[in-house]
Order: sequence, then structure tokens, then C-alpha cells
Amino acid sequence: LHVMDSVDSTNNYLKALAAQGAPDGTSAIADRQTAGRGRRGRSFFSPEGQGLYLSVLLRPQAHPDQLMHLTAMSAVAASRAVASVCGRRPGIKWTNDLVFGTRKLAGILTELSVVAETMETDYVVVGIGVNCTQSAFPEELREIATSIRMECGAPVDRCALAAALLREFARMEDALMTQRSEWLQEFAENCVTIGSDVRILRAGTERAAHADGIGPEAELLVTYPDGT
Repeated sequence: LHVMDSVDSTNNYLKALAAQGAPDGTSAIADRQTAGRGRRGRSFFSPEGQGLYLSVLLRPQAHPDQLMHLTAMSAVAASRAVASVCGRRPGIKWTNDLVFGTRKLAGILTELSVVAETMETDYVVVGIGVNCTQSAFPEELREIATSIRMECGAPVDRCALAAALLREFARMEDALMTQRSEWLQEFAENCVTIGSDVRILRAGTERAAHADGIGPEAELLVTYPDGT
């Protein structure tokens, strides 16, 4: 476990260690990220002393096509961990955000590397940022972000949350190839996206759809207005 005052990104830090041969289970925590990242190239607000920024290095013995459900299982693990320390379970916005109501509590970024010669998985880095002690956010985030303190009325012990996350990620890794259906059922039961109208963004196009459920690879099952 590598604990740092500040780093550009805990995911970047672990990817560098992975390239040097770091073993499965190597983890990194930072009090602050200077270049925290989310999906689709977005930044993740990572102020000093207010959030938990944690990444875990996994080396699953599986082809990348067999790991499509890993991010969804990571979201289940993270939601369990939050519930265990604050007594209230966040919902999951497909595919990998934790939310209370419509506001984002945490984001998960999963990055995978393959061995070029064999196209087998070299490593996976799962990173999570959780808003913990904030009582307010910058103006541009006020309507879309929340924290454990704001939702539960008290700050959370970030060390206790880190320990809970590491335990749940270890359980997730043990279950990764053998208990997928059970974990995806739990994902679906806690997914706030199901039943909502959504916008599907793909290859520069945008389509309206209705979210119906979760498929066997954690894909979002939708119905378009034309019935497909």
C-alpha cells in the first residue's frame, strides 16, 4: 500500500508501478490529486483533505473480452464499502458512478493493459474517487456533486473507508470469474439508470432511448423510440 500526500493521479502512479512488475493487489492512496481523471477524458475534482482517492492494481488471468463486467463489479464493491462506513448505500449510475439521488458521490475509472504479443491481459487498474468531507462544492459542481458529509450529516473516517474499499475489492477479485451473475444482479438492483430515459452517445451520434435493464456483460439494455 503506497500512501502519498499528493500525486497527479493514483491510476497513473499504479500504471507506472505495473510496468515495473508490481504484483496483484498493489494499491495507492493520495490525500490530493493534481490531475484526477474520470471517464471520457473528464477531470475529477480532487482537493486536499476532503476526498478519498484510491487505486488498486489487479492481474486477472483472463482475456480482456472476459472482463467486460469488471467495472460494474467494482461499482458494487464500492457501494458496499460506502454503506459499511456511513450506514447508507449509494445508488449506481450506469456504468460506474455512485450517486445519492441525482448527485455524484464517487467515480470509478478502470484502465486495462494487454500484452501485445498474446493480447492477454497484463494488468487492470481500478481507481475510485469518493467525496467525503466536503460541505460545499465550487459553483460549477454544486448541482451535480455531493459528499458523504452532506448526505449523512457527519464526515466519514477516510482511513476506515479506504480499508473497507480494499476489503471489498479483494472480495470482488475473488468473485470475478465465478460469481458474475450474482454480482451483476446486485448491480441491477442498485442501478438508478434502469427505468429512466437516457441519451446514447456513440461515434458522434446521439439517440434517445429508455433504459430497461442490465445484460450478462453489464451492458445497458435499452429500447429506442422505434421499438428496437
